Amino acid sequence: MREIRTEDAVGHILCHDITQIIKDKKKGVLFRKGHVVREEDIPELLKVGKEHLFVWENKEGILHENEAAQILYEISAGNHMHGSDVKEGKIELIADLDGLLKIRRDALNRVNRLGEMMIASRHGDFPVKKGDKIAGTRIIPLVIEEEKMNRAKEAAGEMPIFEILPFREKKTGIIATGSEVSKGLIQDTFTPVLEEKLGEYSSQVLGKTTPGDEKARITGDILDFIENGADMVICTGGMSVDPDDRTPGAIRDTGAQVITYGAPVLPGAMLMLAYYEKDGRRIPVLGLPGCVMYAKRTVFDLILPRLMAEDPISAEELAGLGEGGLCLNCAACTFPNCGFGK
Repeated sequence: MREIRTEDAVGHILCHDITQIIKDKKKGVLFRKGHVVREEDIPELLKVGKEHLFVWENKEGILHENEAAQILYEISAGNHMHGSDVKEGKIELIADLDGLLKIRRDALNRVNRLGEMMIASRHGDFPVKKGDKIAGTRIIPLVIEEEKMNRAKEAAGEMPIFEILPFREKKTGIIATGSEVSKGLIQDTFTPVLEEKLGEYSSQVLGKTTPGDEKARITGDILDFIENGADMVICTGGMSVDPDDRTPGAIRDTGAQVITYGAPVLPGAMLMLAYYEKDGRRIPVLGLPGCVMYAKRTVFDLILPRLMAEDPISAEELAGLGEGGLCLNCAACTFPNCGFGK
């Protein structure tokens, strides 16, 4: 940086905050570090006693923090997001629509390991809403070598670090298993829970069947829903290891590819997730354990956003839910702003 007369500072970048003090009224920042001085700013600067300013001096191979923040933004921002105005060397990424946040974690870690720069974000694989802040980028010092920012570009790779997958409209079939439900001995309290959770997305419930505990009927109902245009089929109950719990076998009998029977999540350990292939589409078929009916948050809350964004879920990813997979059943639930699923 170099010192120049305030009258000569138009178009230059401030290297420090300018404080304004007005007795009994104000003590705060008049212009922040990184501000580009305009003609109309000169009288205000002189009023606060600034006859000279320290400004950024362009030097080949050296970038100002604002320029470096722009580079970090460019390697970060993917589809359906935009950047804020640069402020104090920081640019934030803002969601343009409701969807699922995806993060290339390996790329994010590579950039952050370089030092003198940072990208901080919220957790990936969770929903974001239009206008939500996704991440913030900046360098640590005021200036940085251009070569280091080139290394950041290489570390990030050709794809953006962040992406938002929009939620899709889905038609869902619900199969409420159990002879007690099919015979009307108890009221089905599971389906209303699912309808409420599905209602948070663009989802249409095609219908509900009650096949009892007959495996062949459950299998048939799954296939009927798929034949009638279902984008997802959910079976409720019958997921434990009791001999009369037939849902896992019924899902297998459809010919769907089973991704997992069991997940390291409490509540929700007895989850089954499978994908049925039809006309080039992968249709999720779920077997949900009884805890989804009564527990406020379960494994279903962790995977549903991904299913609604058509983000394929692997067995390895489900296994990775073990760390953070224990819901603490807090008296005041703050999910997703908690450690569950993270």
